[in-house]
Amino acid sequence: MTARPLLLIDVDGPLNPYAAPPHRRPDGYQTHRTRPSGWDQPWQKPLRVWLNPAHGPALLALPFDLVWCTTWACEANEWIGPHIGLPELPVIEWPEDARQQRPGGVFWKTEHVVKWAAGRPFAWIDDDFTDADREFVSASHDGPALLHFVSPRLGLLPADFDTLAVWAATNKEM
Repeated sequence: MTARPLLLIDVDGPLNPYAAPPHRRPDGYQTHRTRPSGWDQPWQKPLRVWLNPAHGPALLALPFDLVWCTTWACEANEWIGPHIGLPELPVIEWPEDARQQRPGGVFWKTEHVVKWAAGRPFAWIDDDFTDADREFVSASHDGPALLHFVSPRLGLLPADFDTLAVWAATNKEM
């Protein structure tokens, strides 16, 4: 039996191009005001999130099992998924000490991602990893992996979906 690879999805950067010019929402995106944990004080302005409703169907059309890989954690199923047409997705939960600095410039999520994937093929879209993370995954993960950088100024683009589709077609689990 062939299992589909995992697609690990970060929110801020790939889905929410937070680094785009603040006065100009990118084409195709809609503005949403959210109050996730940490933004729920009455004196705080809601958090602005830009989301493209075309991304949900495009992600669902890819040959992956989708998983949230974001600091939004389970709240991505409440504040992000419904706005782009995604069903409730599994979530990688972060340990309490997850955000501690890692040696060699490795992003704090990377070690936890490798443990969570447990050898299963995965592609990961994020805006925070570097070659140090690719080297760590290559040395620590027993299956195929793609760490695909998405610009936080642009968010996911058609070329990103093309790259993911090609990678998934050649990296199925047997």
